[in-house]
Amino acid sequence: MDLQIAGLRVLVTAGAGGIGLEIARAFLREGARVHVCDVDRAALDAMAAGDPEVSRSYGDVASRDDVARVFEDALAALGGLDVLVNNAGIAGPTGRVEEINPEDWDRCLEICITGQFNCTRLAVPHLKESRNASIVNLSSAAGRFGFPLRTPYAAAKWAVIGFTKSLSRELGEFGIRVNAVLPGIVSGDRQRRVLEAKAQQQGVSYAEMEQRAFANASIKDYVTPQQLADQILFLCSPRSRTISGQAISVDGDLQMLA
Repeated sequence: MDLQIAGLRVLVTAGAGGIGLEIARAFLREGARVHVCDVDRAALDAMAAGDPEVSRSYGDVASRDDVARVFEDALAALGGLDVLVNNAGIAGPTGRVEEINPEDWDRCLEICITGQFNCTRLAVPHLKESRNASIVNLSSAAGRFGFPLRTPYAAAKWAVIGFTKSLSRELGEFGIRVNAVLPGIVSGDRQRRVLEAKAQQQGVSYAEMEQRAFANASIKDYVTPQQLADQILFLCSPRSRTISGQAISVDGDLQMLA
């Protein structure tokens, strides 16, 4: 299927590793032009060696000064903007709410929701000039279920849904589509660390915690970063020209989070 996105100008936050890197590479394979930002300098260096066609910047989405610099770099490299993928996020602390360090709470929300605001506010004036403009915000299954012992992360990801739906209403008159993607249990180091932390908190083995996580899914398997990238590419293509304001789950039909 030709998604008709060759030449699309794309900015992916936290794009030098994990899900973000897969998203960036998927756009490249379809002929798009991509800029990424990341706080991991080693990952950015590795991308320079392995994916030299991707332009890149160091930047923390929680820092408005960093984000301003990232946009200067991206616009210089791409000559404009058609797509913003707000991928940056962190897992945040694991623990009962009364045990959580307030600084850890603040940092989780600063990255997972305020970071999306910081990027979107600078992207919108440029997206208004595009003929195929879209924003994709990464939420989570934790954005539609309660998630015990993960209140900062869940609160931020629920906020992403409200942000997405409000932006869709606000930006629709300019032809800018805004959607959220809600991954479930995604394969990779980050998910492993989350399951390890919850296993330790609950005093069970990793295998038991993993089994509990999949118990509430119809398809008991990990979501891959490639599946998420495929969904995002479709949402950013002209084939999705009337899809906006949606919270799209890619989670094996999860019914709740353990």
